[in-house]
Amino acid sequence: MHALADPLITRHRLSVEDYYRMAEAGILHADDRVELIEGEIIDMPPIGSWHAGTISRLVQRFVQSAGENAIVSVQNPVRLDRYSEPQPDIALLRPREDYYTRGHPGPEDVLLIVEVAQSSLAYDLQVKVPLYARHAIPEVWVLDAESGSVHICRSPGEGTYREVQIQTGPCVLSPLLLPQISLELPLLTP
Repeated sequence: MHALADPLITRHRLSVEDYYRMAEAGILHADDRVELIEGEIIDMPPIGSWHAGTISRLVQRFVQSAGENAIVSVQNPVRLDRYSEPQPDIALLRPREDYYTRGHPGPEDVLLIVEVAQSSLAYDLQVKVPLYARHAIPEVWVLDAESGSVHICRSPGEGTYREVQIQTGPCVLSPLLLPQISLELPLLTP
């Protein structure tokens, strides 16, 4: 029997505080592409050109259309709980005078999360989207580079999103909590 299959063996989950202490001690470095998900440090894949370009285009459109109604946060931490601090590609946050310099945003601060998936679609849909649902993030979009589709997840409840749509053709998307924003899709093709 494998040790992890043994019901008497448990994993040690790292807290967000442990994660930051590892960085302070030099175990994790500023240029490491990692995030803390449910107490585990997850290596994130390198950012490809399509991924970077798509994020840049989205950020430009979000900043132009959101104005003072949201802070556009790019690949920055969102502290969901004691054991999870993902770094979504884009988070639209409730405006705050300090721009979150006194502490990372929490679930109650998030209006929309956007994940751009070039090589991480399964991970984003099977791990991150359910994590966001469990923390009542109101809306998540996952852009799929391969198919050009967008997975739109809304109405979190009971650990899942009750409304999930997949847009595959040209369309206009608007976040529920920021209806003044409208994005025409497709944005870019890989």
